[in-house]
Amino acid sequence: MSELRDHQIIIASDVGGERDGIGIEVYHNSELIFEVFRDDTKHTREVTLYKKDVSLSLIEETIAKFKADVEWDF
Repeated sequence: MSELRDHQIIIASDVGGERDGIGIEVYHNSELIFEVFRDDTKHTREVTLYKKDVSLSLIEETIAKFKADVEWDF
């Protein structure tokens, strides 16, 4: 059973400021829970948690979606 379908997903770019890249933001009830982000400036891919407890299966599903939907190369 997919946990992603119970959440809102936004693929968004972030340009300027402290970072430059694209990522997937995961929301529940309009609250940002976490994001998976490709930072083109630092050449990194990161997961940032904004809520303390996030299920591993939700993170794994989101990472799989990130790999499928977001360009991997910097």
